[in-house]
Amino acid sequence: MSRVLRRPATVRDLVRIARHIKRDNEEAAERFLEATEATFHRLAINPTLGRPRHFQRKPGLRSWQVQGFENYLVFYKPLPDGVEIKRVLHGARDLRRLLTRKSPRSR
Repeated sequence: MSRVLRRPATVRDLVRIARHIKRDNEEAAERFLEATEATFHRLAINPTLGRPRHFQRKPGLRSWQVQGFENYLVFYKPLPDGVEIKRVLHGARDLRRLLTRKSPRSR
């Protein structure tokens, strides 16, 4: 079985996004969390599925849309036995700033 390693920033992202969605629709928030898990496992099985991204200090980073929630992107790195999920972010955010800032909380 392929491994999915979630970084602490990923967990924080998922909590924030689900809370935001839940304000309008609790069922949609649950569907979002289920969709992210399905997306993570799909990427773990096929880590080259996403497109390469080029951000300073983030070599090897790739991205893929959350199935059914295409405005949200999963940023990850392939591992020999799966994927390391770095972040889950809305595509309209300042991705370069969020992915390249140096913060002990984002590791």
